[in-house]
Amino acid sequence: MERRILGGTGMSVSEFALGTMMLGAMGNTDHDESVRIVHAALDAGINFVDTADVYSDGESETIVGKALKGRRDEVVLATKFGMPMGEDAALRGGSRRWIVRAVEDSLRRLGTDRIDLYQMHRWDPHTELDETLAALTDLVRAGKVRAFGSSMFYPEQIVEAQWAAERRGHLRFRSEQPQYNMLVRGIESNVLPTAQRYGMGVLTFGPLASGWLSGRRDPTAGHRNAGLGARLFDLSDPGNRAKAEAVEQLAEVADEAGLDMPRLATAFVRSHPAVTSVLIGPRTPEHLAGLLAGADTVLGDDVLDRIDAIVPPGTDLNRNDLMFVPSALDDRRARRIAR
Repeated sequence: MERRILGGTGMSVSEFALGTMMLGAMGNTDHDESVRIVHAALDAGINFVDTADVYSDGESETIVGKALKGRRDEVVLATKFGMPMGEDAALRGGSRRWIVRAVEDSLRRLGTDRIDLYQMHRWDPHTELDETLAALTDLVRAGKVRAFGSSMFYPEQIVEAQWAAERRGHLRFRSEQPQYNMLVRGIESNVLPTAQRYGMGVLTFGPLASGWLSGRRDPTAGHRNAGLGARLFDLSDPGNRAKAEAVEQLAEVADEAGLDMPRLATAFVRSHPAVTSVLIGPRTPEHLAGLLAGADTVLGDDVLDRIDAIVPPGTDLNRNDLMFVPSALDDRRARRIAR
């Protein structure tokens, strides 16, 4: 598996990264099997492992820590902070008080003395950016973190953070982690060129679009009609109907290219020059094996052109897939004004 340098950090990372959100209560509750998944990924050439404190309330980090015993030096280890870790409003965000506690909790669960990439899981509108950057810079200087990055930042937030770091003499965000796949392409017109402008590495998640691009004959069928899937796969939503139509056409592209849908989907994300590494998040060993089968797939211009004709570059087929609404737009009064 080929490697790329992550955003000028000097850290060489595999083109596929192992995402571990599904290891633990949110997915695979068998710790032994989850450890085997991590080991299989490492043995296949993946050296980039991503987790977060909020995944299964810390359980994912604990599993990753178990899996990396004796193999820690083989891995570029990434985790995230900032999402709620309890009902108390103080147990989240980007304040120095929370970051200092959160990093110690993550280090303990991961069983390590340093985190290679510490990512701010979401923008915090309630904390001065200067405070967040100062705290993260101190962690780097203390040797607890090698570099830090952002996740799901809008382009203007990326720019503001870069400028704030330069003005105040802090270290800067070295990476961004956005959602990106053949159905969610909006970042091509803003986030990706902004990351390139500032020399940031890009670690994308969601290449299979929450199962839409998994290769199922009907991605909306079965268990996906219940719980969260009732919203993500509800065909009464015009955006989901547009996705269903696109998936049918993309399946034809995959068939004619001699690929299954997951292989087409992951190869598409890898093909963008701004993308450093593609997160894959298997729940079982079989899922991992299927995703790894496409690690060396390269799409020709003819295939990429056909994908562009189905979902134009810079297009998000369903805005509800973006998962994050700026705080100003989340206020009902602001939404009425915006109308």
